[in-house]
Parts: sequence; C-alpha cells; structure tokens
Amino acid sequence: MAVDVDESTDDARDTYALDKSLRARLRDALEAHDVAAIDALMEPLHPADIADLLEQVTSAEREDWLTHWSKGIDGEVLSELEEGLREEVLTLLPDTQIAVAVRELDSDDVVDLLEDAGDDQAEVILEALEPADRAAVEAALNYPEDTAGRLMQREIVAVPEHWSVGEAIDYIRDQAGNLPEEFYHVILTDPRMKPTGYVMLGRLLATVRGVKLHDITEDSFRPIQANLPEEEVAYAFNQYHLITAPVVDDDGRLVGVITIDDAMIVLDMEAEEDILRLAGVGEESSLSDGVIETTKQRFPWLFVNLVTSIIASLVIAQFEVALATIVALAVLMPIVASMGGNAGTQSLTVAVRAIATKDLTPSNLMRVVAREAGVGLINGAIFAVIMGIVGIVWFGTVMLGVVIGAAMIINLLVAGLAGILVPVVLDRLRIDPALASGAFVTTVTDIVGFFAFLGLAALLLL
Repeated sequence: MAVDVDESTDDARDTYALDKSLRARLRDALEAHDVAAIDALMEPLHPADIADLLEQVTSAEREDWLTHWSKGIDGEVLSELEEGLREEVLTLLPDTQIAVAVRELDSDDVVDLLEDAGDDQAEVILEALEPADRAAVEAALNYPEDTAGRLMQREIVAVPEHWSVGEAIDYIRDQAGNLPEEFYHVILTDPRMKPTGYVMLGRLLATVRGVKLHDITEDSFRPIQANLPEEEVAYAFNQYHLITAPVVDDDGRLVGVITIDDAMIVLDMEAEEDILRLAGVGEESSLSDGVIETTKQRFPWLFVNLVTSIIASLVIAQFEVALATIVALAVLMPIVASMGGNAGTQSLTVAVRAIATKDLTPSNLMRVVAREAGVGLINGAIFAVIMGIVGIVWFGTVMLGVVIGAAMIINLLVAGLAGILVPVVLDRLRIDPALASGAFVTTVTDIVGFFAFLGLAALLLL
C-alpha cells in the first residue's frame, strides 16, 4: 500500500508538469524537419507550457524549432518567457512575426517586451501598433523602470461616478470590441478624470439597473501613484488583497490600471531575486544562461567569499603556537565556525524576508533581536553540551570540552545577533540586505568563531 501512496503522490506532484516525453518527441520532429509533427505537438499546449519548453531546449534546438513551427510563436508565449531568454527569442524571429505577435498583447505586456528588445526590434514592435496603442506604450515608457507606470496597462474600463448600473452595463456592451482582455472592476471617475472608487464586475451584474454606482463601490479601493516602485505595488496587492488598482499621475488623474496577475509576477520576481542574491548567484540567473554569462554572475560573489576567507585565515594565523601544540584544535575549530555560519544564515534569511514584507519595523526590532539572542544562547548551550562531551570522549581532555562548549555558545549568540542586525543596518543605509548581508554575516561568524575557540584554547590549555 505504501508504494501505491508514493506513486499517487508523485502523480499529483506532476499534475501540471510538462509531459516528460515531449522534449524527446520534439527533438525527433526537429531532426526530421517534420513541420506537421511540430505543429501537432504545440497545438494543445498552453502558452506558459510552450515558454517552459523553450527554456528547456538548447539554443540550437530553439532556433530550429522557431524556424520550422508553421504557426509561429505568439504574443502570449513571448510574455511568458524569462526576460533573458525573451531577448534571444526576439532575435530569432522575423520582423513580420514579431509585429503580428505584439498586436495581440495589452499595453503592459508590450512595454515588457520593449524592455528586452534591441533597438531594431523595438522599432518593429512600435511600428506594428495602432497609433493610439503606440502612444499609450510610449507614454508608459516615459516612466522610470520598475515602477507602477511601467507595470500598468492603459486599457481601462472607467465610467462617470454619477452613472447608474444600467448605464454602465450598456456602455460596457457598446465597447465590447475595445475592452481589455481581462478586467475585474469598473473604475468610477469625477469630471477631472480622478478615480473615486470602483465596482466589482460581478456585483455590477448582480445589481438592479437603477442603483447608482457610487452606492455599491468596494472598500478595497486604493489608487497607486505611477512613480511608485513596483515592489511597493506588489506589497500593496498582497497586503490588502487587491484584484485591481487604478494608477494615477502626479495630479491624481487616472492613467492606467494594474491587475493582480501582473502584481503577483512582480511579487514572485522579488522573492526569486532575494533567494538568488542570498545565494550569491546573481539576481537574473536562469537555467538558459550560458557558461560565460553564468560565470560572470557568480565570480564577484566567490571573490568576496575569498576575501572574507582570507580575513578569517589571518585570525587563525595569530594562534599558530596553539595549533602546533594542540592538534585537536585544528580538528575541532571548523565545527565552531560552521555552526555559527549556519545559525547566522537562518537568522539572516528570516530577517531579509521580514524586511522585504515590512514585518520587521522599528517598533518590533528590539523584540526580534532579543528573540534571536535567546535562540542563539539556547542552541549554543545545547550544542555546547554535545560538543563538550564529544571533545572529552574524542580527545580525553576535559578542558578541551569546556573550551569548545564556551566557543559554541559565544559564536551562536553572535551569529543570531549578526543575522538580524546586519540586514537591518544595511537596509537603513539603503543597501539591499539580500545582496550584501551574507558576506558580512559569514565574516563575523568565522572571525568570532575562530577567535573565541582558539583564544580560549590559548588561554586555558597552554
């Protein structure tokens, strides 16, 4: 029965994964230049699945595929691709195909494509748009990168605030050919085009025609400034459970709208960037990156690690006599530093995420610092007992057990404090804590760990 449970669990885990044989079948079709087979394989796939498959194949297979696929890539697939790969794919497509693809997209998706396109491709994309759409896209591009103005779409469903439900429904029906592909609210505006509220589409359809729109507005209404950083936009959507948010300019006039799908993409990207930065592999790392590009992304962080390791080695060099006299110190000292580094990373990860989600604030900072110090002391005491016993049993020296136990307590306490305080200080200095905290915390725990262990050993054992 256990085998059946495991198999069912594996099946559930792969429910939305690509068919494992799909790439092999695609490769066979490409080798045979079988256009019909390629088309048949692509036909049932969702654009997101096609994008995933494009990311999994090699560059040569990707070029061959795009050359022989008769239908050709569409705008939805382009918008689903990772940013780095999207630029490569755009270079492989003929101008006519790019032009057809972008006409299917909302203005926010077109802006996203333009950010990854070269100058020639950007001109092709802009030329393919209708004059009104091109003007909307160019206006969005005037906003700084990574702001609400770049994230928003210009296709809006907005009506005067004094209208009734019936008037709004009639208007929406009349505008059927000009509506956004997806929208969830009807935005209400005053005569100066300033948004004053919005009505959920479902509630609009469920309300009798004579009711005034301003009587059925949602409490969640929160306009967003066009210059607001996109991570703040994502935070607002997550914090207040928004589905739609109108975007306003400096004068408070309605200029666009952001929907939850775009906000969640940003939230996911921010979380992904934090993870990659904490690991020191570059914020834009991707499985589709080549060897040289990946090497360039990782080298700086490895170099920083080398520098911090040299600093730790200088501390060790101050205790050459102790190490030469008591060989056991060389055996045990990596354990102290490693435990401190792991404890610091645990505290650091929690702190960086709490800063990103605005959960760690000046009002609760001291409580969190006290908690991390307490955790460090308790864990340090527990592992001090364990390593003290190990040291005594292994090397037969009681004082060696005392030394490593005391060093363990000191380093885990410092690790907990460094893990919380370093990212907080960096954040106050306007330095991304996810980007720089790891190197500082590791350096602190290594230096303190080695110094505490070897210093105590030199003091008590020599």
